[in-house]
Order: sequence, then C-alpha cells, then structure tokens
Amino acid sequence: MHLDRKVCSICAWREHCQKRFQVVTDALFNVNCPDYTRDVQIKDSEVEAKIVQEQLDKWQREKAPVSVYSIAISRQAGAGGSEIARILAKKTKMDLMAGQIIQRVAESSKMSTKVIETLDEKAVTTMESWINSMFVSRHLWPSDYLKHLTMVMGTIGKHGNAIFVGRGAGYILPPETTFRVKIIAPLEYRIESMMTIRNLSRADAQKYIEKRDADRIAFIRKYFQTDSMDPLNYDLVINTEKVGIEGAVDTILIAFGDWTQVYEGKKPGKLKKAKAV
Repeated sequence: MHLDRKVCSICAWREHCQKRFQVVTDALFNVNCPDYTRDVQIKDSEVEAKIVQEQLDKWQREKAPVSVYSIAISRQAGAGGSEIARILAKKTKMDLMAGQIIQRVAESSKMSTKVIETLDEKAVTTMESWINSMFVSRHLWPSDYLKHLTMVMGTIGKHGNAIFVGRGAGYILPPETTFRVKIIAPLEYRIESMMTIRNLSRADAQKYIEKRDADRIAFIRKYFQTDSMDPLNYDLVINTEKVGIEGAVDTILIAFGDWTQVYEGKKPGKLKKAKAV
C-alpha cells in the first residue's frame, strides 16, 4: 500500500513513454510528470487493488516484521502532513498507508478479507479480543464501518513498520506500538501553501482547507467521540510554520527513536533485566 509509486503503468503514454518507470507520485497520488495523461480505461479500483496485492505479497515474503512499531500522522489541511509522511516513508523504509487507500480497503469486503487473512488464526483471535475491548472501554458505537476499518487497520498494525495518514489510526491502534503525531500550522500559512500546491485562488484555498478540517474533525468526533485538536491525544505535535517540512521530518525521526526506546524499556523482559542489574 505504499503510495510513492511508479506511474507509467497507468498513463495513456505508457507504451511509448521515454520516462518509463522514472516518474513517481506524491503522498496524495498526484502525478508530477508533465507528459502524464490518465488512461481512462484503467479504473482507480484496479490500481488500488494492485497496490494492496503488492503489499500482501511483501508481507508474505517478510515472515517477520521489520519493526512492531508504527507511526500515525494526523494533520490539518495544508500543514504538510502528507508530504512529511512520504519523506518519512522513504527515509525509514516503512510502508506508507495513506487514508484514501485505507478507506477503499475498509469499504471493500474482498480486499479487507485478503488483508486480514495475512494473519494467522491466533493473531486474528487476539486482534478481535482487543477490538472488542476497545469498543467497550471507549464506549464506541459498533457500526459496521468502524469495525471494518478497525479490523483493516489492526491487521496492518499487527504487521508493524507502517506510517498511517489519517482515518483515525491514532485512535484505533494500540498506544504502546503506535507513535501518534499531529501536524499543524496557522491558517494563513496553510492557505498560502494550498495556493501554491493546488494553484488555487486565496478564497478557494481557504474554502478547501476549512471543509477538509471540518470533515476530519467531524469524522473523529463521530467515530471516536473525542476532539482531534486536543494535544493530549498525541505523542508529538509539530507546527510546520516554525520548523518547515524537513525540520518536522527530522524531529519525528528523533522523537520516534526515543519513544521506541522508552517502550522497549517498559517490556517485561527488559524490566526483569534492569532489576537484576
């Protein structure tokens, strides 16, 4: 499900493209090739299914996870969260799980089943027990969509070594294996950013940002009954106006490394060794 993908396979010029297999998309699956032309004969669902299958094949090859830990990134629109996630994925070699792919997998019973089947029976049982306890302890309404989304995210989280963008990952995945990050920035900074990235007018950029922010806040409130802007819901909050995109990436890498060491120290085996010393 890594979205930093080569795009010639879905371009109308793919048979004659001189840049074949050299151009990649960004974290939002936008194509940055001046010659790119969408092949309308290939549906988005086919591309997404291929991305999911490639990830399933990767898990099959890698019997043991590279790391049990994941990063969940929540962001305000225009603050650079998706770009930060893309760069982090490249630097850490972690799998990038963008919100739009998670959404499609959660909505497709066929793809969801394939994802969940990558776990053995014991792991599935453990995850189901964890999900049920989560719903009870947090008093969440067990809608079919939320259960489906939770099962998909829970499975990916079990494999570990992933970077999640949006879809409430920080509220679903276990806090002991999930480093939760919030990317923010002042409205004016975000408006200027969206004007540049999407070539929008100031009015359209502000309208886009306000709608995306409102939708995300409503999503978290509806399904997790909490305020997505509460800093206590995160392990790290970063203002990209102050540190920039690269600074945010460097900060996350350092903080994530320290955070994993703290949790490694909390493991029973580690505590026993410490006491023995």
